Amino acid sequence: MFKSSTTATLLSLGVALSAAASADLAQAAKRTITMVAVEAKGGTTVDKEQFPTAGLPEGKGYELEAPNAEGRWEVSAYRWEPNQIIVNQGDEVTLEILGVNGAEHPGVIDGYDVSFTVKRGQLTTVTFTPDKTGVFEFRCGTHQPSMVGELIVLAGG
Repeated sequence: MFKSSTTATLLSLGVALSAAASADLAQAAKRTITMVAVEAKGGTTVDKEQFPTAGLPEGKGYELEAPNAEGRWEVSAYRWEPNQIIVNQGDEVTLEILGVNGAEHPGVIDGYDVSFTVKRGQLTTVTFTPDKTGVFEFRCGTHQPSMVGELIVLAGG
């Protein structure tokens, strides 16, 4: 059997932990996610690697530059980083997106009335509250098909 002072201590500890958990849940309702709009780029010379013969998907998302006079060729792809965001339904979500590469990226989040434009060297802030669960695509209207991501909205807790 527990003594009454031990029971009171355990009860106090339980109340304190419950209050701390409630405070954490209240703080979790506001989410800020830092993102970047980037162009991943790589290259080599034909003496090290043969220039690819297969074409890339159409659109401005991928670029494959043929070898120059020195035999150097490059490949690049535009993308959002991170390209997958997980939030809870009802959270206030703020995306802070820095434009690193590309003059501008007109973006939308499908399933929500959210659109934005990210410009190189500028921080774009997008705030919204997801009100429905599911997987929603966000994409750049210019750099398709590579600059696409997923907003995953889980049932609120």
